[in-house]
Amino acid sequence: MADLVTPRTLSGFRDYLPSVMLAREEVLRRAREVYRSYGFTPIDTPACESLDVLLGKGGDESDKLVYRVLSARGDKAEMGLRFDLTVPFARFSAQYINELGTPFKRYAMGPVWRGERPGQGRYREFWQCDFDTIGTTSNAADAETALVINDLFTAIGFDKFEIRINNRMVLNGFLEAFGCSEQSVVILRALDKLPKIGEAAVLQEMVAQGVLEGLGTLVLKIAATSGTNDAILKMLDESLDASGLELQALKNEQISAGKLLLEAGTKRLRELLAIAKTAGVPDGRIKIDLSICRGLDYYTGTIYETFLTDLPGIGSVCSGGRYDNLASKYTKQVLPGVGASLGVDRLIAAMEELKHPLITKQSTPASVLVVNFDPARLGDYQRVARLLRAAGVNVEVYPDAKKVGQQLGYAEKRGFAFAVIAGPAEFEAGVWKVKDLAKREEKAVPESELVATVKPAA
Repeated sequence: MADLVTPRTLSGFRDYLPSVMLAREEVLRRAREVYRSYGFTPIDTPACESLDVLLGKGGDESDKLVYRVLSARGDKAEMGLRFDLTVPFARFSAQYINELGTPFKRYAMGPVWRGERPGQGRYREFWQCDFDTIGTTSNAADAETALVINDLFTAIGFDKFEIRINNRMVLNGFLEAFGCSEQSVVILRALDKLPKIGEAAVLQEMVAQGVLEGLGTLVLKIAATSGTNDAILKMLDESLDASGLELQALKNEQISAGKLLLEAGTKRLRELLAIAKTAGVPDGRIKIDLSICRGLDYYTGTIYETFLTDLPGIGSVCSGGRYDNLASKYTKQVLPGVGASLGVDRLIAAMEELKHPLITKQSTPASVLVVNFDPARLGDYQRVARLLRAAGVNVEVYPDAKKVGQQLGYAEKRGFAFAVIAGPAEFEAGVWKVKDLAKREEKAVPESELVATVKPAA
């Protein structure tokens, strides 16, 4: 006999037991409803893309995370597993935009893969749940992205969360004014690691990549700016004055170019906040955070990261931003876009830790178990089950005629709301016993009243 293979899950991957999977599917269902309510339409793309489609889009560090897929002969890698849903969407848009027209609003849900170090809520395979608008540079699309994120988390059942926003034009404006725009990629990639490794390590990484220590310190000082949205916007307005930036030694054209970017980014942030307030987003829900920069190179404008205030340490659970040049890798047509991605698996990990109401002990989607009391009556049990299903009630019929106590134990363990029981006496009387498993109460009802009795739990 061959040796048994030890059953195990690979590091960075996870299995989902029924109780958690039910919550996961409910999150996806609610996300789908929110996206559709804004007019986003579903699409899908393959798990694998050509390497030339994937590589060089998110930056050198993201390229290192791409899983290469060997050809069937195993001699070389010609394709890779997608590391997000945005790059495939840019390719998709370039390929089909003439047919779809602009602006085009889509949502997509599916697994992505990144070869990174696993951590709390961080996996090598995880689901993203994206929505994007492509084909417009209007700030209305940026503001709507924030509104969707707000409605998404509200629909999932959260009220304690923050949508933190920044704008790459603000960050790049500072760097242009500092005369170091050519180092922006290095600086922003290091700054993106601030929550994980802290200021000292970020500064060390910047310096190791050739950034002057004084400049790195100044960037971190800007990132550490705190206060109300109005206070931060006021600081940005005042920073448009060269003296406030300590830039007297720089060329006027560098300062001027930096000012233009700062002005544009600040204006878009101010407009977004005003739109969200008028639209009814609660005060304090959206906050400017100058430390947010997003590590992927393709972001060009507004950027978003969403944190659960009861569990901020798990990191952002919904992130995204504006990417005006990504599709230019595949087409000469200008296709600016903006969107965000719900990190489903990280969110589920947070929900488990927070004991979110969607995470329950229920491990079945059915609310009613029909007890198999008499195998000769299996046809009647299935008939009643179909009657209930036709009324929108999920029902399971127990397959074996075991002791009633065993079947009720099965029902309680899996979280059924009701057990429906009928033996010879019930069939003769034309009734069914309905047992409320939570209250441990039982009553007999005519078959005509069965649906009304169990329907509230469906």
